[in-house]
Amino acid sequence: MKRITFLSIYFLLLNIALHAQGPEGNFPPPEIQPAIRAIRTSGAIKVDGKLDEREWSEPETVSGFFRREPRQGGAYSYPTTVRFLFDDRNLYVGFFCRDSLGTRGIRVQDLRRDFTWGENDIVGIQLDPQNLKQYCVSFQTTPYGNQRDLQNFNDNIIDNDWNSLWSVRTHQTDSGYYAEFAIPFKSLRYDLPPHGKPLHWGVVLTRLARRDYELTTFPPIPQAYSVYRMTYAARLEGLELPPPSANVRIEPYLLFQDERVDDPVSEKSNTGQLKLGGEAKWAINPKTVLDLTINTDFAQADVDRAVNNLERFNIFFPERRQFFLENSGIWSGGSQTRIRPFFSRRIGLQRNFNATPAPIDAGVRFTLRDEQKAIAGLAIRQRKTDASAGANFAVMRYLKNYGNQNNIGVMVTHRQDEEAESLGLQQANNSTVTVDGLIRPKDEWTIEYMVSGSRDYETNTNDAAGRLWVAHNPNTHYFGYIAEFVGKNYNPAMGFVRQKNVIYHSPGGHYIWRPKSMPWIRRWDPGFFVNYYHDADNPSNFQQANIYFFPVYIFFKDNSFFQFSTYTNWQKINFDFAPLDIQIAQGDYFYVNQRINFNTDQSRKYGLSGSYDWGGFYNGTKETVIGGLRFVPDPHLAFTADYEYNHLKGVGESSENLETHLVTGGARLALNPRVQLSLFYQYNSFDEQGRWNVRASWEYRPLSFVYFVFNDTRTELTEGPLATQQLIGKITFLKQF
Repeated sequence: MKRITFLSIYFLLLNIALHAQGPEGNFPPPEIQPAIRAIRTSGAIKVDGKLDEREWSEPETVSGFFRREPRQGGAYSYPTTVRFLFDDRNLYVGFFCRDSLGTRGIRVQDLRRDFTWGENDIVGIQLDPQNLKQYCVSFQTTPYGNQRDLQNFNDNIIDNDWNSLWSVRTHQTDSGYYAEFAIPFKSLRYDLPPHGKPLHWGVVLTRLARRDYELTTFPPIPQAYSVYRMTYAARLEGLELPPPSANVRIEPYLLFQDERVDDPVSEKSNTGQLKLGGEAKWAINPKTVLDLTINTDFAQADVDRAVNNLERFNIFFPERRQFFLENSGIWSGGSQTRIRPFFSRRIGLQRNFNATPAPIDAGVRFTLRDEQKAIAGLAIRQRKTDASAGANFAVMRYLKNYGNQNNIGVMVTHRQDEEAESLGLQQANNSTVTVDGLIRPKDEWTIEYMVSGSRDYETNTNDAAGRLWVAHNPNTHYFGYIAEFVGKNYNPAMGFVRQKNVIYHSPGGHYIWRPKSMPWIRRWDPGFFVNYYHDADNPSNFQQANIYFFPVYIFFKDNSFFQFSTYTNWQKINFDFAPLDIQIAQGDYFYVNQRINFNTDQSRKYGLSGSYDWGGFYNGTKETVIGGLRFVPDPHLAFTADYEYNHLKGVGESSENLETHLVTGGARLALNPRVQLSLFYQYNSFDEQGRWNVRASWEYRPLSFVYFVFNDTRTELTEGPLATQQLIGKITFLKQF
């Protein structure tokens, strides 16, 4: 522990010294924002990616982007020009992205929607139509025209699963590519200014030329922040907006599902089900949106990936259901996965069987957001099943903005599980109250805090949890400190906690070195973090600690990566602990691990990634090998293969040996960004379970889909194989009025 304390103090003093030298290359937002002017078009604009209408020659050209990567500032190799038009219905944005290699220089991995940032050539536009400075929506595309749209909150929380109604088409040439966006005004939330006052929106333009990982923006934004830092935004002027009108979007669906279960200890079953339901969205005014869902279904959502858990912590599985993903960034705790007073995956699960779904009858969500505040509410009715009582879920959120980039909020959740005498269940209620906030006194400083209390009426217990994160992040280094507290009886029945009865401290950081004499290295970030845990009800009772030291942490020019790190571990086991069913004897342990991580350039046709972890594991040793391969002969066709191998030796009370193999394979075939077929297979040797997931989708009109889904899960049991098969057909239709 003396070593931990010494290293923490040393690194703190080092960062203070670095800060005293001045944040090299950092700069504040401009006092006068640069202006971009859009002009009205009287002619019809055909969104085909060619920009060949006469109207596209009339608006002023935006150029002179600012280089952020691989080095901040200076000349760049990939010029970009942008123009803005509008009519009574749409904002049109036309990009031309020059590239001397033309189509030969394009890097795109696949044609799926909501593609991964950093793997493809990308152009995008960030809009802040309400001039909140703390929020934006982003519309992005690749040279092949696949779409990515998202919401960003405070340059801190990204909601990648927000979907809006818009269109884009692209056109590739020998000198670069064009991208033509049409963003309906009805898909945006904006305010009309008082009569006589000029209208403007915040706007940021972005381009990533992936071949050389050259990232440019207009206007300039420091390298230390993301392209969603809207305090640096330009002003989009000249718009003549239609007055807000009735804006209703409906999305009904029709689904048929056939399920067959072959259970070795019971009779085979085969059931068919026809379902009708849907969602509706009503933009009551530019600030306020009401969402409704009836007989909610998520058959087309991605399946969870299997995980072999070797830690004492609960595993966090991300939300994958669209209704709960949209606007999820507004809820308290949404930026991290350790303490979440509200976690929507707790909705739609049977009370006593956490992995078993329960139907959702209906739900309603309310969101109001303006420059001063945000108000949100959610209410869901979960249906009774043969194994679980019905339940009602409610969450309310109020967030107040103040200053330039600060906010403070409160959130209340309540879960009511109804009485079910036939199941031996009494009515059980659970509530939480949470206060949280963000303070950003300067752009390079971020402070987040959260305090939450829970009340469980079934066990008649109260307790609390809290979190504090302080970070200093200029261009030259990062230093942060995290402190967390979770009481023994803290129980957010609508939330998630990684561990109870714990106080956690994590100081640390890293230096950011961009060596000018070695242009093949984009950045080298050596540093360390200390992680220290002790009991919440008895702070003198130590749980575990580790020092994560990474002297080699290098991003190369092509965004390939290599890391070498060590983990020095102290463990105290005073509870029943059996990772992968190996019983660990209670006592104190000390061991050291080393790890190598790498990935090649993930934008090329062949991509490799992997890690090798070796060293101690309690009273034995552990080796973990992870490898990944991706082959993309063409953006229309992509293959992936991943493998994880764990070898435990001499571990536990009986000095056991164990080997596990986790094999994953996938393929994606895309006729175009709107017609796609994906296949996924995974086998885990630990529980001898294999699963197939096959999904075909056709976006026959914007955000209207036809899906076909096949799921097959097989588990080897002592009595024989347990097999479950599902065949699902679903059609959705979206209409915006």
